[in-house]
Amino acid sequence: MSEPQAQVATLEPTAAATVETVLSVKHWDERLFSFTITRPASFRFRSGEFVMIGLQGDNGRPLLRAYSVASPAWAEELEFLSIKVPDGPLTSRLQKIQPGDQVYLGKKPTGTLVTDALLPGKRLFMLSTGTGLAPFLSLARDPDVYEFYEQVVVVHSVRKVSELAFREELASGFADDPLVGEQAAEKLHYVPTVTREPFANNVRIDKLIESGALFEGIPGEARLDPATDRVMLCGSMDMIKDFAALLEGMGFVEGSNANPGDFVIERAFVG
Repeated sequence: MSEPQAQVATLEPTAAATVETVLSVKHWDERLFSFTITRPASFRFRSGEFVMIGLQGDNGRPLLRAYSVASPAWAEELEFLSIKVPDGPLTSRLQKIQPGDQVYLGKKPTGTLVTDALLPGKRLFMLSTGTGLAPFLSLARDPDVYEFYEQVVVVHSVRKVSELAFREELASGFADDPLVGEQAAEKLHYVPTVTREPFANNVRIDKLIESGALFEGIPGEARLDPATDRVMLCGSMDMIKDFAALLEGMGFVEGSNANPGDFVIERAFVG
């Protein structure tokens, strides 16, 4: 018999959050899982944004954390990618959810990993570590992205092969996707790298850039150029800090929703 779980309790909507139902859960390995939930008709977001997700806390109030939406803006369901933190206030419980359970969904998505925050360009490089892949799964399945850019590059760095979530879908160029399959087949480039196990690429993203390996098979220069390239970063604080400094040293200017630029950043959320 499975253990009874606290989150099965019926949740009540709040002024800031609706109550949604878990539709599916996939455990990629012991550290990583993804799940889909219902999407209320009133929920609008831009591909790449994040929103608050949560369960009922021990004090009876919603316990919420920020999660990037992994599904594109047009999808009927909302998908999320999460790590499992054994002692994390939320993820220690969220990792146990099952289809039919209820979760809180914040009403106000936001974020800077959106095409609105970037100036026009020819190539879009989305660089991620771990669960930082989530917003790029959203953007890589959005038809608008392929209208804006000639080449779309998703780079995902993880420690173990099993952490390459959505690897088959990305490697196939979302071939089964009726909205982007045709464009992605032509424009999408998936560059996975694994740093602690044997793999074709087994160095960090900065080394792939330095050696030029990241650009193999991608039309254009074998380097990042602020005149033509736009970059999105999502991962650990250290990763973002290092890459922001690297890009600024190349002449890239950080953008925002109010002032679009050459690159944008967002921390991958944990807790």
